[in-house]
Amino acid sequence: MLSNQKVIVTGAASGIGKAVVTQCLQEGAAVIACDLNQEALLALKEEMNRAERLHTYCVDVSKYEEVAAFFAHIEAEHADCTSLVNNAGIYLAKNILDYDLDTIEKVLAINVKGCIYFSQMFGKLLFPAQKRGTIVNLSSVSGIEGSSDAVYGTTKAAILGLTKSCAMNFAPYIRVNAVAPTMVATPMMDTIPEWRRAEYLAHGLIDSPVMPADVADTVVFLLSEKSKHYTGATFDINNGGYLR
Repeated sequence: MLSNQKVIVTGAASGIGKAVVTQCLQEGAAVIACDLNQEALLALKEEMNRAERLHTYCVDVSKYEEVAAFFAHIEAEHADCTSLVNNAGIYLAKNILDYDLDTIEKVLAINVKGCIYFSQMFGKLLFPAQKRGTIVNLSSVSGIEGSSDAVYGTTKAAILGLTKSCAMNFAPYIRVNAVAPTMVATPMMDTIPEWRRAEYLAHGLIDSPVMPADVADTVVFLLSEKSKHYTGATFDINNGGYLR
């Protein structure tokens, strides 16, 4: 399904990002896996049996200079790149009253600025040459329904706005869509307060948990030609928990 694609994935070494990398490789794509954790990237490479189509790059998405250096590498070594999955993000499970300035800036920088930086530079790589491509942004149900962590919820709502705006800015060449999962069974979910976890799950109409591979299924669909008429859209993966 993705045999002609070369996909950049941020936050690629664990959780949803790792599932996306795995499925993209299974679908025949080449993958450039980005993460802040060099050791985790090495472990990913080993787990994927050192697949020739998997390339790894250590980058802090919140640092503009590092992202610029990464895209200089992409332009030199992977100019045939077709797709971007903006997955990198953090969740601290903090009440807004408990945030200090530095922590607010950290969450905003990783969750929002990183997505902006990658989207901008990916767009510059493809759009002037009128190359076709796709961007998939990972938002969250928190960006739609709100979060007990107000800063996190704000960042995920921002991603939905960025998705729609980039869909307009990059038309007709680059399609841009968002995926907004409910709680997914990753280590990040362990930081969610138990009361909030139970509240989210109680809304569900489907009683099976959403796994990273389930989210990756939707990401792969949005990267593929099967979704060629979708742009500026948000795909909820929430077990029917929030019907509108």
